[in-house]
Amino acid sequence: MNLAKSPRLLALLILVVAAALIGGAFFFQYVLGLMPCELCLKERIPYYVAMPLAAVLALAPDSPSLAVAKRLGFGLVAVIFLISAGLGIYHSGVEWHLWPGPADCTGPLGATVGLNDFLKSLETTRVVRCDDAAWRFLGLSLAGWNAIASLVLAALAGFGLLRGAFGGKKALSA
Repeated sequence: MNLAKSPRLLALLILVVAAALIGGAFFFQYVLGLMPCELCLKERIPYYVAMPLAAVLALAPDSPSLAVAKRLGFGLVAVIFLISAGLGIYHSGVEWHLWPGPADCTGPLGATVGLNDFLKSLETTRVVRCDDAAWRFLGLSLAGWNAIASLVLAALAGFGLLRGAFGGKKALSA
């Protein structure tokens, strides 16, 4: 079956890849013990929004009456993953110290006066830093790989918007 002729198959591919990526994030967190920082957790949100939408697109029948809804759905998935790519690029830039990140997960801990102040700050301070990549592969952190994966998913959704949801080339010229 050709992806261009089956928006349902394309949506299923997007869903499976997105679920695998979130599964990978959980694997890194719960099996390998790489705790996510605040930005890592925010990068997961677009996946949580896009996966149910991709599931609806995958389950919706290929029907001309649903073409507009499918176009909107694929367009929304594309925008969601472009936002996700932007979050990944931002986080990667924070890790490479190209720009500052959120104050609550980057930079040095504030100075404390005494032991009681230090212990109190430990209760409210997040230890996982956004500007320190816990893992890299081929020079890219998980945030960098998320940016690439999100761009690929956005491209797949864009393909669904331009080709699959329209029923192929003929519908584009109509």
